[in-house]
Amino acid sequence: MVMTESTMPELGSQAPDFSLPDPLAGTTVSRADFSGQALLVMFVCNHCPSVRNIEQAIGRLSGDLAEDGPAIVAICSNDIETHPADGPEGMADQARRAGWGFPYLLDESQQVARAYGAACTPDFFLYDADHGLYYRGRFDASRPGDGSTPDGADLVAAIDALRSGEPAPSTQLPSLGCNIKWRPQA
Repeated sequence: MVMTESTMPELGSQAPDFSLPDPLAGTTVSRADFSGQALLVMFVCNHCPSVRNIEQAIGRLSGDLAEDGPAIVAICSNDIETHPADGPEGMADQARRAGWGFPYLLDESQQVARAYGAACTPDFFLYDADHGLYYRGRFDASRPGDGSTPDGADLVAAIDALRSGEPAPSTQLPSLGCNIKWRPQA
């Protein structure tokens, strides 16, 4: 497993537009669907041990945030030709297994991942209601096999600060996980 850090784009930068299929729901979801709402965009996949380590905690967190948290979308941008477990069937298995009720989108062109500067799975981007970047970085300090229980402490602290109208956390540590499986560029 190649461990890659997130790129940590500049705080305040605008969330890039997206319009992607949600193969689980049979719909298309766009950034515009969340106009005026805080938005958490997560780049994840089914096969990555780093994502699997925290997927249940993401499911619990999304349930806790259902009433007053940011809207949530997950995006899989991996090349599904080389990693078929990350395709729609694997995405559906993962969403069921982890208790995810938010849209799980497929970025087959990988253009959305590139626009966001996503580098790894998992990679988290929290935007305020104006879709300015408020937090980017890790879920928490847990790592696969380290014996710790994932709790989302870093992301939860950022979400709590955003909901309280506080400035963005001064300490933001990069996420660390599997590199996004990019298709060769022509």
